[in-house]
Amino acid sequence: MRMEFTDLEGFYELLAQSIDKAGEEKAPLFLAKLALLLAREVGDPDVTRAAIETALRDL
Repeated sequence: MRMEFTDLEGFYELLAQSIDKAGEEKAPLFLAKLALLLAREVGDPDVTRAAIETALRDL
């Protein structure tokens, strides 16, 4: 199941606010924790690997 575009926009906004709230020093730790929590929720190693590869593309 994929998130609707409007829900994705809301997620992006909440993510940006949360990164700001964590602060510059703790933002990488926050993002790592979030990634691990979301990977656990997804529950499929192939899906999480593909997401990592997609995120790395064209940085």
